[in-house]
Parts: sequence; C-alpha cells; structure tokens
Amino acid sequence: MNLGGLDWAIVAATAVFVIAGAIFSRRYMRSVADFLSAGRTAGRYVISVSQGVAALGAITIIANFEMNYMAGFPMTWWGFTMGVVLLAIALSGWVVYRFRETRAMTMAQFFEMRYGKRFRVFAGGLAFLSGIINFGIFPAVEAHFFIYFCGLPRTVPLLGLELSTFALIMFILLSIALFLVYAGGQVAVIVNDFLQGLFVNFVFLIVIVVFVRMFTLDQILAGLQQAPPDASLINPFQTSQARHFNLWFYLIGVFGVVYSVLSWQGTQGFNSSAKSAHEAKMAGVLAGWRSIPQIVVLLFIPVCAYTVMHHPDFIAQATAVRGTLGGVGDKILESQLTVPLVLTHLLPRGLMGAFTAVMLLASISTLNTYMHSWGSIFVQDVLIPLRKKGFTPKRHITALRLAIAGVAVFVFFFAMLFRQTQYILLFFAVTGAIYAGGSGAVIIGGLYWKRGTPAAAWAAMISGSLIAVGGIAVHQIWEEFPIDGQVIWFIAMASSIAVYAAVSLLGRRREFDMNKVLRRGEYAVKGDHKVVETAPVRGLRMLYMGKEFTRGDRIIYIASYLNTFLWFAVFVVGTVLNLTRNVSDADWMKFWSVYLAVNIGMAAVIVVWFTIGGIRNLREMLSALKTRIVDHDDDGRVRHDEFVKKESGAADR
Repeated sequence: MNLGGLDWAIVAATAVFVIAGAIFSRRYMRSVADFLSAGRTAGRYVISVSQGVAALGAITIIANFEMNYMAGFPMTWWGFTMGVVLLAIALSGWVVYRFRETRAMTMAQFFEMRYGKRFRVFAGGLAFLSGIINFGIFPAVEAHFFIYFCGLPRTVPLLGLELSTFALIMFILLSIALFLVYAGGQVAVIVNDFLQGLFVNFVFLIVIVVFVRMFTLDQILAGLQQAPPDASLINPFQTSQARHFNLWFYLIGVFGVVYSVLSWQGTQGFNSSAKSAHEAKMAGVLAGWRSIPQIVVLLFIPVCAYTVMHHPDFIAQATAVRGTLGGVGDKILESQLTVPLVLTHLLPRGLMGAFTAVMLLASISTLNTYMHSWGSIFVQDVLIPLRKKGFTPKRHITALRLAIAGVAVFVFFFAMLFRQTQYILLFFAVTGAIYAGGSGAVIIGGLYWKRGTPAAAWAAMISGSLIAVGGIAVHQIWEEFPIDGQVIWFIAMASSIAVYAAVSLLGRRREFDMNKVLRRGEYAVKGDHKVVETAPVRGLRMLYMGKEFTRGDRIIYIASYLNTFLWFAVFVVGTVLNLTRNVSDADWMKFWSVYLAVNIGMAAVIVVWFTIGGIRNLREMLSALKTRIVDHDDDGRVRHDEFVKKESGAADR
C-alpha cells in the first residue's frame, strides 16, 4: 500500500465533498434547460475552469504523461505556433460565437435547423456511437492508475468471493459520477467541476514547487541526454527519428484544432451553458490562461520522471519502478503507468493523498461530463426527433437520466472487454474521427456558408466516419499497422472537406437564410446581444474588440495578444538561430528552465485570478437559476414557429 492514513483521509474528504456538492446543486435544477445547459446562466470564469477540468480528466493527465515522457520539451517548442492559432480561434469566436447564437442545446439540434430532422438523428446517433467508444477506455485507464499508484491488491475478498479490484474501482468511479449527474444535471456538473478545478490547480502548484526543489538543472539535462540519437527530448531540431509524437503529430493537431472547434461533443453541455454569446467567446479566450498551470505540470512531471529513470542519482527509484513494470505484461499499459509509478517514489506523505484526490476529482469530472453529454445526445438528438410529440418535463428528465445510466453500464462492460492497442492520444484521435472526422466540415459549412446543402452534410459525415471505422478495425487486426490514429484522423478530415465542398457546388444551387438560424436581424432574441453592431463583422475584424467589450475584456484581449506573440517571437528567433548555428543541449536546457520559471510564476497569479472571478460568477449563476422564470418549452426541440420576427439587431460574427 503506497498511501498512509493521512493520504487516505484526504481522499475520503474529497469524495464526501463531491457528493455534498451534488446534493447542494439539486435545488437549482428546475427544468430540462437546466438539466441540459444550466439554464444558460454560466459566466466566463465558471465555464472556463469547469470545462477545463472536465476536458483534462484523469485519463488526459495520464495520456499527457505518456506523450511527454516520450517526447520531452520539443512538442512544447512547436506548440508556440499553436498558441497563435488558438488565440485567433478564441478571439474571433470561431464557431463558438455563432453556435451560441443559434441557441441550440446540442450540435445536432443545430443540424436539424440547418440540414433537417433526418440528418439530426443520423448525426446524433453517430456522435453517440463515436463518443461511447472513445469514452469506453476512460474507466479502465483510470482504474489501472489507482491500482498501481495506490498499491492496491488485484482482488478484494467479499462474502467469500474474490472480487476484481479493477472492476470494483471502475464501478465506484462510475457510480459517484452517475449520482452527481442524476442529482442536478448540467447545473451539478458545472458547480462540482468548477470547485474541483480550483482544488486541482492549487495541488498542481504545490507539486511544481516540490519538483523544482527536488531536481537540479544538471540532473534533468543529463537524464534527458540519454534519449536515442535524433529523438532528442531537449532539442526540437533533432527529432527526425521520433515516432508517433513528432512534428507531423503536431501539424495534424494544428489543422484539427481549427477544423474541429465544437466538433467533439464530450463537453457539449458547456457549449450551450454560457449566459450570452459574448461570455462563451470570453470563456474561450480565458482558456488560454487557465491552461497554463496544467501545461506546466503535464510537461515538467514527465521530464522529471524520465530523469529518474535514466540518471544514476535515482537508480534505486528507477530499479523499483522497473520491477513493478516488469509484472504488468502489457506494453501499452506499461507506457501509461511509468510516470505515475515514478511519482509514488517521489511524492511525500500528504501530497500523495492530495495527488490521488486530484486524480479522483479529474476522473469524476470527466466521467460525469461525458455521461451527461452522451446520454443527453442520445435522448435529444435520436430519441426525441423520432417521437411524434415531446415528453412532459418530468418524463423528459427521467429519459435523460435513464440514458445516462445506460451509458455508464455500456462503458463499464466495454472497459472490461476491449483490448487497447494504441497509445491513449492516438486512440482518441481515431475513435473521435468516427464523428469529428466529418462533423467539422458540416459545422463550419453550416455556420459560415449559405451554399452548404443537406446532401453535402450527409456525404461528408459518412465519408469521415467510414475512414475512421476502417482505421479502428485494421488496428485491432494488425497492431503494427504503419498509419497511426492521428494520420487516419487527418485523412478523414481532408476527405470530408473535399466531399462537402464538391457536393454543395455540384448540386442544385440553393442559399440558406443564415439570419434565421443565427437569430439575427428580424429573428433576434432580446438579451442575447448586449450591443447592436451597425455593420456586419467579418474577416479579420472578428479579431477586433467590438462594442460588447468592457474595459476588463479589452485588457484580457491585449494581454492574450502580448503573451501569445511574445512566445511566437521567441519561436521565430530560436528557429533562425538553430538554422544558422549549432545550439547545444546545455543552451536549450537553460532556455527551458527560463520557460518553466516564467510559466510557474504566471500559474500562481492565474490560480488566484480565476478563483476570485470564478467564485463571483458562481454566485451570479446560482442566483440567476433561483430567480429566473422557467420556460418548459425550452427543451431542445426545434419548433418552426419560434423563428418569428423579433426585435432587430444581432451582431454578425
């Protein structure tokens, strides 16, 4: 057993806190819109923090540990250019702003508005299928982590039977997450994920400080230099032999980030929970700041773990870790467990419990968010459109809860039976592509191109999903198949774009009334836009600050620009230097130490900043939920009589 009494007390207190938060949230959930979208009352900080920890998840922490242990610092170097892309997406409100304008609660509801009911059912079913397969390995990966990290036995005796610890942990994790969702739907998800996000960030800061004091720069340099030639973990310009997590992995990721905004529906509840389109946009801008503490931890811990496994100063710890890994008997599982097992030999008592609590919270936050998303999508986008008339509000919520429970049951048995043959992030890429491979073209075309047609949407979605399914099947049969999940995802995206454009242009010319679906002009909904722009905002003007921006918003925008372009300038200068002269590993290590120091300092400020802003947002959200007038007709169905002429004036973004 790796945890002591203090550690287990911290973990137990954390579990009690989560359950108490779910019970507290129940009183604020009074309608279907509350269950699905928290009544569209959430502010920017609450959304940013809660969605951040939901997207992080225990499995994502493990996946990034796995990737950065093999890739080291070079992926971060190429990521400086990704910052420009992410900033442009966030500041322009790319996809996010327009989707929030539609007032759709799920992406497939928007698809019905834009392409018709049959396509909504098809896309909703495909999103559900892709989602639960992708979700299927979550509890398995996390259960393996808790078993090895906590040093638990493989079986537990109960009533004369030997129960599998693996199955028992999955059951406990799924049960807690299910209880939370049952209690208050998306309201409970946001409240709990927000509070969990604050705790996670504070613990991350403590872990960073401990590791900075534990390792010297010379130790890290010497450890990382043990990497194979041309697969450097220090110098990004010496990685020609790096497999999987290399420059091509990164470039495909850049393309996918632009293409797939809001495509992945695992956190779909957050996509429609903002109290306005502007708040949704600002939450996206803040995400770049909110992620800094997480980025530092997910990079620095694996680098230190690699040092432990390859530096003579830590030979005792490395020997113990290798001894444990030798009994695993699965190379994929070994890669997932390497960094966590190193942590068991480095973290002191108390912090072991705190990190276990972080992983518990990260697990529950993702499990409840994904169960809510996939269960809601099945009901909202498959079941209800097939019914001739809607549910009563009470039966509607009951149907949602039953679907969510069904997702939990499926995932439990899938995790017990499925054989994982790829690294986590590569598995995510190929399974996500079943839906996201084609949906990006359909979403972007539907929101921005009036020539996009239903036939094009069908063709793009089918072509993307067939390519992804083929990739999954071939990897189950041929483990060493040379094309990995990331490349298959790119092929699916590129094919879907070409198919969508070709079918739209070659078919009968038709133009869709975009004002109708985006609730603009005569169809505008009062309150969704604080300020009316006098002219449409298009092209590069989407990056500017409009009349909806307060002074604080402008400061955040300017700071985001400065931070991103400063690191991009560093990237340009560093690239020129490396192409014109030889830069030693020692010089690179000095640069990475400065990078870490700057971001650790920023992380401390960000944690305080987001805590203050988030608590204020949370109070406003709960007050709005308590006092607002409930509209039981706002249940996710598309009613054509709702598209009537209303007060004019929605901004065009």
